[in-house]
Amino acid sequence: MQIILKENIEGLGQIGDLVTVKPGYARNYLIPRSLGILANTRNVKELEHQKRQMERKLQLLTQQANILKGKIEAFTCVFEHRAGEDGKLFGSVTSQEIAAKLIEAGIEIDRKKIQLEEPIKSLGDHEVAIKLQAGVIAQAKVTVNAAE
Repeated sequence: MQIILKENIEGLGQIGDLVTVKPGYARNYLIPRSLGILANTRNVKELEHQKRQMERKLQLLTQQANILKGKIEAFTCVFEHRAGEDGKLFGSVTSQEIAAKLIEAGIEIDRKKIQLEEPIKSLGDHEVAIKLQAGVIAQAKVTVNAAE
């Protein structure tokens, strides 16, 4: 008996998979618990339609994320902080400051998406990863100069 899974089931398949199971397993376990539905022609066509819609949404999100990635990588965040003789900052540049600088430039980014493992504590040029939608990762350029 063919079933379309509505939930991930370990050892059987993922959501949306078309699987063949024994009739008793389908009738007595999967269908009553809403873990799967019978794979008739109507349900299969509906599943294919939903998959096409999800692919279109993913393509649109990927295009938008790539446009945003281009904007981020074209912009350089420049900060001026007080620093010591050896190039270490009195303080640090945090993801919140980077997000504020990007917002000033018209690029809306949530600070939680900025992948900064530790705050920047030295002068110079740095690369910071920013996680965007659809798995796209942009590399932001951050330059820290000494304030006079």
